[in-house]
Amino acid sequence: MVSQKVTIKNPTGLHLRPAGILCKEAMNFSSLITFNYRGNVANAKSVLSVLGACIKSGDEIELVCEGEDEESALQSLIKVINDGLGE
Repeated sequence: MVSQKVTIKNPTGLHLRPAGILCKEAMNFSSLITFNYRGNVANAKSVLSVLGACIKSGDEIELVCEGEDEESALQSLIKVINDGLGE
């Protein structure tokens, strides 16, 4: 299991389109990918779970990847988030 904290940088937070981009990227990996935010755990492969977390710009989440491709999954998701999730 690997994890890292990352700050959401896009100005609108994780609304539908950026949440979809995050989920699409997470689906490329076989690892279990979740994130922790304010004591709650969300499934990064579920758009509804990501939207339900109500994450805004500037919020910090902790990505957690567990599985055979965990390292590459974590690095890929961090890159997508740091690149602004398509915004």
